[in-house]
Amino acid sequence: MGKRYGGKFSPDPASTEVTAPEAPTVEASFRGRAPARYGARINILFILPLLVMATVFFQPVTEMITDIAGGAVLLLAAWLLRDGVRAEDAYNERKVARRPAIPRKIFSSVLTGLGVGLLIFGGQWTVLNAGLVGVLAAALHAFAFGIDPLRDKGLEGVDHFQTDRVARKIEEAEAMLSAMSDAILRAGDRQLETRVESFQATAREMFRTVEEDPRDLTQARKYLTVYLKGARDATVKFADLYARDRDPAVRTDYVALLDDLETNFAARTKRLLVTDRSDLDVEIEVLRDRLNRDNLHIET
Repeated sequence: MGKRYGGKFSPDPASTEVTAPEAPTVEASFRGRAPARYGARINILFILPLLVMATVFFQPVTEMITDIAGGAVLLLAAWLLRDGVRAEDAYNERKVARRPAIPRKIFSSVLTGLGVGLLIFGGQWTVLNAGLVGVLAAALHAFAFGIDPLRDKGLEGVDHFQTDRVARKIEEAEAMLSAMSDAILRAGDRQLETRVESFQATAREMFRTVEEDPRDLTQARKYLTVYLKGARDATVKFADLYARDRDPAVRTDYVALLDDLETNFAARTKRLLVTDRSDLDVEIEVLRDRLNRDNLHIET
């Protein structure tokens, strides 16, 4: 049975003609995104323990328990590695950031060595040989994926209190953006997901501007707290309501809200950049005046 396809190039909804739909194109927002690192390798680390689990039931009980424990430890190591890589990517993306609270990649290397050691020991190897192979596996894991950032990252010439305050505010703002992403998935509308991603990219442009000059935090505080919290709460309520009723009027109002938020965030970011340029011009003029008073004229 034919099904009407609605889209930009679809016939008028009032028409009764039903035509075969063309393949829809999904417009995804890739602004501000970066390719996932180690994606294939991490997926392999999830698959290998599952292959081990499939063979453990054909062994004696002792070896079976040891291999199951080794496979479970390797799964935990892969999970920690994936989260550690994501945390490191977020750290590298920001100009001001605190080191990850939990060194997940280091823990993942240690657990990988422990898991491999258990599997080797379950294969009737001695404890010494299993330990040596486990240490080698942990070292190779750390070499392949690296370790976590071990110190905070800030800007030179800015005191630790300011950088820590900015890092804390940006982390809170990122948490609210993540909550928006989780909520909009419940609406089951790919176009809305893309629209939210576009707003998030605009908000992150403000984050990077504030990180470059922590003095801008005072002007941007309301956007990073009040407005983002309101956007998160509105997204949660909209997703729950729209998932039940699919009311087009509610959808239109929500899209209009995102449009207003994105416009205001972009305008504020632009004003922050203008203010930074004005501050630089003032500093240059002050320096020129001082040099001229000391009879050190600068040719412009």
